[in-house]
Amino acid sequence: MEIIISNNAGRPIYEQITSQIKAMIMSGELKAGDAIPSMRSLAKSIHVSVITVQKAYEDLQRDGFIETTVGRGSFVSAQNKEFYQEEQQRIAEEHLQTAAEIGRMNNISLEKLTELLALFYQESE
Repeated sequence: MEIIISNNAGRPIYEQITSQIKAMIMSGELKAGDAIPSMRSLAKSIHVSVITVQKAYEDLQRDGFIETTVGRGSFVSAQNKEFYQEEQQRIAEEHLQTAAEIGRMNNISLEKLTELLALFYQESE
């Protein structure tokens, strides 16, 4: 498992670790039941404090991406994809709500907003 840390990222190191592990899980690179490195092992390999890795693992566990068992280690959780997709949908809904409010306040028609959304969605395909 390769984690790349940037001191210029403008994000805390533990967040960089968390987001990269989440991305590996969502892409299928890490699958349900796969072991992830111990906190000490990962901290040593990326040259950061064990406390930093611990914070990342705590966040991953809280968000349902990993399960940690004392004496056994940390493993990718089985329910993580559904949870992550639900979370991403919630974020998209917030942005869509903002767009709808801007549209209403500025007399942009629903049809125009729908057309723009379809255009942006298809652009990324």
